[in-house]
Amino acid sequence: MSDALLQCMASAPRGFGDLLARELTSFGGTDVRERGNAVSFTGTLEVAYRACIESRVASRVYIELARLDVPDDATLYAALREIDWAAHVDPASTLACEWSGRHPAVTNTHYGTLRMKDAICDSLRDATGARPDISTERPGVRVHAHATDTRVTVSIDLAGEGLHRRGYRSDTGEAPLRENVAAGMLLRAGWPEIAARGGPLLDPLCGSGTIVIEAALIAADIAPNLWRDYFGLLKWRGHDPALWAVLRHAARERADAGLARAAARPAQAEGPLMRGRDRDVRVLAKARANAARAGVTSLVAFEECELADNQPGGAAGLVCTNPPYGVRLGGHEAARQIHRDLGLLLRERFAGWQAAILTGAPDLGLELGLRATRVHTVWNGAIEGRLLRLNIEAASHRDLRPAVERRIVDTKLADTPGAKMFGNRLAKNLKRLSSWVKREQVGCYRLYDADMPEYSFAIDLYTSAESARRWLYVQEYAAPREIPEEDVRRRRNEALAVLPEITGIAVGDIHLRTRRRSAGGEQYNKVADEAEFHVVAEQELKFWVNFNDYLDTGLFLDHRLTRARLRNAAARTRFLNLFAYTGSASVYAAAGGAKSTVTVDLSRTYLDWAARNMKLNGYTGEMHERIQADARQWLELARQERRVFDLIFLDPPTFSNSKRMEGVLDTQRDHAALIDASMALLAPTGLLVFSTNAQKFKLDPQLLDRWEVADISRATLPPDFERNARIHQCFEIRRRARTGD
Repeated sequence: MSDALLQCMASAPRGFGDLLARELTSFGGTDVRERGNAVSFTGTLEVAYRACIESRVASRVYIELARLDVPDDATLYAALREIDWAAHVDPASTLACEWSGRHPAVTNTHYGTLRMKDAICDSLRDATGARPDISTERPGVRVHAHATDTRVTVSIDLAGEGLHRRGYRSDTGEAPLRENVAAGMLLRAGWPEIAARGGPLLDPLCGSGTIVIEAALIAADIAPNLWRDYFGLLKWRGHDPALWAVLRHAARERADAGLARAAARPAQAEGPLMRGRDRDVRVLAKARANAARAGVTSLVAFEECELADNQPGGAAGLVCTNPPYGVRLGGHEAARQIHRDLGLLLRERFAGWQAAILTGAPDLGLELGLRATRVHTVWNGAIEGRLLRLNIEAASHRDLRPAVERRIVDTKLADTPGAKMFGNRLAKNLKRLSSWVKREQVGCYRLYDADMPEYSFAIDLYTSAESARRWLYVQEYAAPREIPEEDVRRRRNEALAVLPEITGIAVGDIHLRTRRRSAGGEQYNKVADEAEFHVVAEQELKFWVNFNDYLDTGLFLDHRLTRARLRNAAARTRFLNLFAYTGSASVYAAAGGAKSTVTVDLSRTYLDWAARNMKLNGYTGEMHERIQADARQWLELARQERRVFDLIFLDPPTFSNSKRMEGVLDTQRDHAALIDASMALLAPTGLLVFSTNAQKFKLDPQLLDRWEVADISRATLPPDFERNARIHQCFEIRRRARTGD
């Protein structure tokens, strides 16, 4: 099979399809055709294997098994079943299925996935008498089907999981910039040519070092996935281990030669060719550890340095960086200042250099004060950005827009009439809530919730479980378009000027974020890389929170009483937490004496966070299970496996179209199906608690005919959320008692 020509497809992050096409051609692929972020090609198994090992921008590599023309559900199932799956899948291994595209008979991707799984397993059972287990986490074989009308292409995913996961980052959630996006930035910027002539690279805002490490891998000709320990091809029955070993060995030899060349370069006396600098010593420690795992420690240096203190040193080279775009005090305003400071640094000290800067928002590039020679629209996961390529010279400088914006915290603003009214309301709220806070020992609560429409903020106060330190988390609701930006900015700055005075909380412990309508799936995106976690207390339990890096802190305060009810009901139960987020409900259930907990979420980052929360409270061991999966898909698998739970918490997002999720989730539309699927796992005397934050949610009345439903929304509304009675709706759902028993 190694010499046979195969029809293949590879994908890359959006904006890098042309780079992927070039790579595939260099590996020996023919008939290479770019199709947006995907590239089709013809090649031997060696070409496909090289793409898995050597491609710097690929996300997935597929080998086509069949092209089907199937007009309806029956012919789809039959055609899928006719494929010789025993030639590809070992029934003793594990299997994952993925469906994408549109087919007239497939109503959603979840259904398509289930239909594929059924056809494959039935075929294997007929051929071998056995069927594989289903696993979405690093399966033995991952099968992908893509539909275009009635035409369906069925493929084996050789990568098994995203090829951006090189294996050198210890925590998949530690950096928002994907490795293959960083590599694509460097290739776009001409780094291979700059490195070949001995030019240096600098990332002055390096975080955990992804750009610098990818630059080192390129400079030393080290295959990006050489050290990766998992590929979907390894347990595929079409796998050629001998060919794979030969290609890996050749890649290791090139890596050794590249490292030797780098070590022998004359410029080595001036220090490493590639440098990363950052003000945060904690992320620099991560960067050094990541570089060690990538095998490039000798090529790179990570140094503590303020942005303004960066000096070029040596010959001209490339500045490549991905600046933060705003989650600390000031949010987007702070990001603007960082871009201004970066632009000033480049203009004053880096003349003759080139730069590649990935901005998280289109307007931020204007703050650099430099004209871009090229602008590329690229995606880092689901986040759209602009890659700016710059030649830093006098001709590229442009006049900056007038700097009319004042510093975020201006104490003079505290004396304006609006600020005084806002401060008075804050003081009243503090006094009103003080007795309740003291009596109930509440450490984290909502202080202000858009009490005054002109000052449209939600302000939450958090208290450390380890010290007297306190923080304010300020969520600014996006103003209507008709409100002038200058009025929005003035009111924001007035509020920020008042907060330290009224609350006694230091400016550096106030965190601001502007809330906009979610694009769906955003809940799984990391938006910064400061990795600053704090421990707070709630009901004598402890939780990790993060005010900077994610769209939410990790603890939904409005569900304080809901979690308490779960704890009270949890004794000796088998507890299931669906759409679990950071697992706070699982912690409460464990604290209430649950025999076991199962925590299900789509995000590995949040599952790891949930594990940290459980460990923080002393709940570890096999009885506490965590599963990364689309909850809807997992519910069907759990039903097939006849799993049973006594207590279930179901709190889905209002809406999600995450690329990791099968189809689109709309809680208003889908809640009845979710509840029914959850009830299928519920023990006869069990309890399901269903909650939603959908503001206009209406419970499907047909559920009242099938189940015993009690609306407990009012009973789960804590005093600090009384201004917004629709912050969530909550229901207890049980099986109806049998009549005549």
